[in-house]
Formats: sequence, structure tokens, C-alpha cells
Amino acid sequence: MTDDKKHSRITRSLVRPALGALSGLLAGFAALAVAELVAAGVRPQSGPVVAVGGAAIDRTPPPVKDWAIRNFGTNDKLVLQLGILAALVLFAIALGVFALRYRRTGAAGVLLFGVVGAAAALSRPDSTGLTDALPSAVGAVVAAALLYFLIGRLQIRGPAPDDAHSARDDAGSARDDSSRDAGWDRRGFVILATAAAAASAGTGLLGRALSGSKSREAAASRADVVLPAPASAADAVPKGAQLRIRDVSPFTTPNKDFYRVDTALVVPKVDATTWKLRIHGKGVTRPVTLTFDDLLRRELIERDITLTCVSNEVGGPYVGNARWIGVRLADLLAECGVKPPSKGGRADQLVSRSVDGMTIGSPVEDVMDGRDALLAVGMNGEPLPFAHGFPVRMLVPGLFGYVSACKWIEDIELTSFDDYDAYWVKRDWARQAPIKTQSRIDTPKPFARPKAGSVMVAGVAWAQHRGIDKVEVRVDDGPWREARLASEDSRDTWRQWSYDWRATEGGHTLTVRATDRTGEVQTEKRTKTVPDGASGRHSVVVTVE
Repeated sequence: MTDDKKHSRITRSLVRPALGALSGLLAGFAALAVAELVAAGVRPQSGPVVAVGGAAIDRTPPPVKDWAIRNFGTNDKLVLQLGILAALVLFAIALGVFALRYRRTGAAGVLLFGVVGAAAALSRPDSTGLTDALPSAVGAVVAAALLYFLIGRLQIRGPAPDDAHSARDDAGSARDDSSRDAGWDRRGFVILATAAAAASAGTGLLGRALSGSKSREAAASRADVVLPAPASAADAVPKGAQLRIRDVSPFTTPNKDFYRVDTALVVPKVDATTWKLRIHGKGVTRPVTLTFDDLLRRELIERDITLTCVSNEVGGPYVGNARWIGVRLADLLAECGVKPPSKGGRADQLVSRSVDGMTIGSPVEDVMDGRDALLAVGMNGEPLPFAHGFPVRMLVPGLFGYVSACKWIEDIELTSFDDYDAYWVKRDWARQAPIKTQSRIDTPKPFARPKAGSVMVAGVAWAQHRGIDKVEVRVDDGPWREARLASEDSRDTWRQWSYDWRATEGGHTLTVRATDRTGEVQTEKRTKTVPDGASGRHSVVVTVE
């Protein structure tokens, strides 16, 4: 056999597996495109990638979740989506190659895609029933049929013309099967593959357009919102609350920089004109359903409040301060007949539910003890951004977000901690979680190399609803030195601090601790974020030159 013929046979032996892999990819593409279109008619959250990603988040152990947040930050959801798509690509390629030998079984294997996606959609907290399974199911059926027909075009129909008269081998046996690879329907495969790719692209674009129309309606409803002037405006931020020190976190965190930690793989975009909030449950003598306009017509208050995520590690970035405007939640509950347990109320837990199915349990006593617990409609002078809960979110000063800060809220149920465990409690987080006294060094940064002499050490400290009374800094194992505190806005906001360090050459460790208004000193005991927030003192290592 000549080298040209050997090369030709090797080439042909690789072509069909490559086209089989391509067939699998086209089938996977079709599945996602069709599912996207169907999900646009059902609801976007029922799409397979979103459903599977959400189910994965639901089942992720807290240590793994913290690892993802620590390493990927707010990009953790993007990384998860890319991981799901990568797994789908590999699965599709494997099925396509497998189907070359086992056509029916390979095509049927695509249905596993539908089973996994449908099961994930039905398992989500916000599932609306069997209709949520439709996108994955329909997409899988279409993909299975497509793979079956594509592989059919790759089936060998007879000897290749150029091999019809090839010599037998020395043993006289029939020629290798690889010489028959030219017997598949090239033209039919190219036509079907091209048509499938074009149809899938068109279907996906149509699905995106339909989903986008709902998003545009939500965006239009937000653009039309005019926040009324609050009946109780926030006091002006004291001039001394913002230190003029480079790299210290600003007193008010801009919306674009405010941290976002939640389980929503895709940010819900809710139309304010159709949004409603239901308040009901144990001890509610007058249940009520409110529209967004109903809330705007009520007396609004404006307050500066610092929020903290329970996933924030010592020295971490998941804390921010904003000026919020909204309805005082305690007043609204009182109008519904709700009383706190200390006054004979039947419910000790308020369960807030989001449009994405998230449930958050808050102590009724804390919500109604006089603090400025809000149903917020505005943030830093504008309607809530979608990423932060538009049209309405809940927040309670002094409590970690996972037990107070429900975004995209649509339901409030009064119940008891004995009767119901909210989303995070089912995942081994504490039922009640007041924010711990914490402080952070913003400057100098870790491993900085400042010059010897005067070095400004500065940062922020917080103990929401208790307030910060003192911040101290220690250099290496030396004595604690009191830092200068910026002016306090309120006990519900963080405070900036600074310390003028006379730095000497060499390596040094800077440590900070805060004392809150109750006299509690920030503990040096290091704990992880689970079950009720991290503790310990923030330190940075620097080298003075």
C-alpha cells in the first residue's frame, strides 16, 4: 500500500469521529436554544442552565460556597455557568462519538439532558410546577431527534469508489473497514448540519428577544419611578465622617461598588407595575396585599445603614454603607395586627420570600424593637438597582443579610422558628445572627512597602445598631494604641478611623481591634463564617523601607 493511500485511510478514520463530535455539539446547541425559547414562554428561571446552576448552588456545602466567594467574589456565578456549559459540551461530544456505533442509544442519551434539567427546575424553591420542566424536556427531545438524524447521515452505505478495486492484504482478508468511511452521505450531512445550526441560532435569538422584552418592561417600570420625598429624611452626614485619607473606603458606598452576594444565577428583573407584596400568617389579624404604588403612597423614611454579609471573612470586602429610603416595616406589621413576642405576639419569626424562591427568617422582636427595619424602595437617591432588589427589598440594621436582607421580596409570612427553617438555616447556618463587632485595615495594603517615617494606618469599623466607641492599633507585639475616630453618623453605620504610625525599617505586622458601645471588645478568637459570621482581628504585614 502506498503512503498516500495509508494517509488517506488514516484521514478518513478520523473524519467520522470528528463529525460525530460535531453532531453532538449541534444537538447540545439545539437543546439549549429550544429550551431558551420555551423558557421565555414559561419563565426565564426555568431554563436548564439557570435551573441546574441554581440547584447546584442549593446543594453546595457552606465551606465550598465560602471558598467560591473568597476566590471568585461576585464572579462566582459566572464561573458556575461556564462550568455547566463546559460540562454540557463534553457530554455532547461524548454522546456524538458514542452514537456513531450505537445510534439509538446515543440519541436516547440526550434525553438525560432533559431529565437533569427538568429535575433541577422542579427542585428549585421558586418552582411553579410541572411547567418548569418543559424547557429542558422539549429541548432534549428536539436534540435527541437531531442527533439521530445527523448520525444517520454518517452511516456507511457501501464501499468508497476509490477503494472498489483495492488489493486484498497478504492474508487475503477483506480490506479494513476504515476504507469504507467514504460511504457516508456527505452532502446530506452538510445540509442538515448547516440547517440545524442556523435554526438553533435563530431559535436562541428569538428566545433571548422574548425574554429581553420582559426585562425591558421591568427596566421601563424602574425608569418611571419617582421616589417621593421622605417624611423623615436622614440627617446630613457629619463633615468629619469622611476622612481625607487615600484608599480608605468612602463613607457612602456607590451603588456600582456595593457588594452583591446572593444565590440568584440571573438577576431577577421584576416589573414594578405588576409587583405585589402579601403579608399573612400567625398573629396577622388583618392580612394585606400591597402594590408598589401602595408603598410609595405611605410615609417613607430615609436612613444611612451599613449592611454586612455573613460570608464576609475578617478584613473582607462584603460590607457597605448606603442611604436607603423605604417604609418602616414595624409600622406596617402593626397595622396588620402583628405584635412582637415580648408583647404577647404569636409569631417569633418573620419569613420573607423572594421572587426567586429565597426564604429568609428574621426575629420579629428585632424587626419591631424600634430600629429602622425597612422595606426599601430606594438606594443612594435612586430606585433600587435590579442587582440590589428592585422594586422592593427588606433590611434590618444589626443583622447579617442572610437573616434580614431579602431582595426582590414578594411575600412576608409570620411564623415561628420551631415551625419553619429558612433557606440558609436548612444549610447549617444559625437561626439568629446579629452582626459582630469588626474592624478592617484599608491602608496600607497587605505586603505594602511604605517609607520609614509617618505612615497613615486607616480603615473602617462597624457594630451596627450598637455603634463603635473605640478603635485601637497594635504594631507587632507592642501595646495597643488608640486610633482617631471619624465623626459618627449613627450607630447603624460604620465609622472610619486613622492612626499615625511612626514606622521604622523592617517587616511589621499591623493589627486592629474595635470596641462597641456596649463595651464589648472585638475578639481575637478566629472563627469561620459558618454558622453565624467570622470573628477575629484583621492584620496586615508590611515591609518598611
